Amino acid sequence: MKKDMELLVATHNQHKKEEIQQILGKDYIVKSLTDYDIHEEIVEDGDSFRANALIKAKYCFEKTGIPSLGDDSGLVVEALDGRPGIFSARYAGDHDFAKNIEKVLSEMEGIENRKAYFITVLCYYDENGALYFEGRAHGNLLTENKGFKGFGYDPVFVPEGYDRTFAEMNPEDKNKISHRKQALDLFLDYLKVADGQ
Repeated sequence: MKKDMELLVATHNQHKKEEIQQILGKDYIVKSLTDYDIHEEIVEDGDSFRANALIKAKYCFEKTGIPSLGDDSGLVVEALDGRPGIFSARYAGDHDFAKNIEKVLSEMEGIENRKAYFITVLCYYDENGALYFEGRAHGNLLTENKGFKGFGYDPVFVPEGYDRTFAEMNPEDKNKISHRKQALDLFLDYLKVADGQ
């Protein structure tokens, strides 16, 4: 992928688009589904984070011919056999994270093992097919919400080596250690090599 080339990210989320643009830097032009006026729902019916990331990236590339990036993220809890996993956003109600958190915490009641990790799998798709980049942020779950920043399960997740939840951290601090940042750093390394930097 050459510098100044467009990259289509399979999202309508302006915040996510800006975060990706910030991490990749000014050498790459990040566009969203909204920029291309693509509004039909992409059905994520894969059985893994990889499968869902591929569905999104492939759909965007086939629709536009622009190199595309799909991602799938979630919370994996050791004591819950990996749940909520790929169902993280709709575990108790579609994108109702208050209910989703409530469900996870009630399932975790009385369980001492609080180990969990956030995972992001990025799929980059172009005429050569698919490449995958993965990031993980390991930590522990609290028994109650703390903090008001961030989104999703951030208020109950304390990353390893910290004493604050993701929801108590400034976005800048969280973004330095987040699962998405790790996956995007690997992707950026790939782009630099591909560009011969």
